[in-house]
Amino acid sequence: MQTKLTLRLEKQLVDLAKEYASTQGKSVSKMVADYFMLLDSAIDTQIDELSPIAKSLKGSLGKTQIDEPDYKRHLEEKYL
Repeated sequence: MQTKLTLRLEKQLVDLAKEYASTQGKSVSKMVADYFMLLDSAIDTQIDELSPIAKSLKGSLGKTQIDEPDYKRHLEEKYL
């Protein structure tokens, strides 16, 4: 099922996209859909590129609230 998506872009960018789409024999909608499909493939590729150990650890922290300052503090305590 197709649905409508509205994008708000600068007129110059829209004109450029339409011109490029025309030279490629596609609509702007088709170009955007193709791009989104590439994003989906890139995500799948990134997951596939994880080592077996990394795959097994992925998501193991669950919903913990560890942020960058916590990590830096941990490193300071460990190495300084």
